[in-house]
Amino acid sequence: MNWDLDQLVTLIDKQTDYVITREDDCLLLANADGLDAWIAISGEQILVESLLFAESEVADVSALNAAVLRSHMIFPLTTVGISSINGEDYYTAFGSLSAQSKESSVLIEIETLFQNVEAFLDAYQEYLK
Repeated sequence: MNWDLDQLVTLIDKQTDYVITREDDCLLLANADGLDAWIAISGEQILVESLLFAESEVADVSALNAAVLRSHMIFPLTTVGISSINGEDYYTAFGSLSAQSKESSVLIEIETLFQNVEAFLDAYQEYLK
């Protein structure tokens, strides 16, 4: 089965601590801790992404980038990248999985992303202004 957004809403809605808002071709998901993640289906992938912080909030971009490259592998299923939004660069945490993944895999990806966002924010706090 290939997932579509309506099916993802039904699956995620079963989770009591998530608030789901449909935004065009993606879902905005908020957890009980107030963290947000965007979920989209792109071709054969489900993408889950959360903004960490703007590059303008970073005191030393080179030092942060080096820290990310040295430590990102200790955070399972999630990668750190940079996305440009309205002309401003943001560090993001994201994961992807097959659009044919099992229900449990989709839920694990979402939960892991939220856990890792908290861990990234803690781990990289010292690099922020």
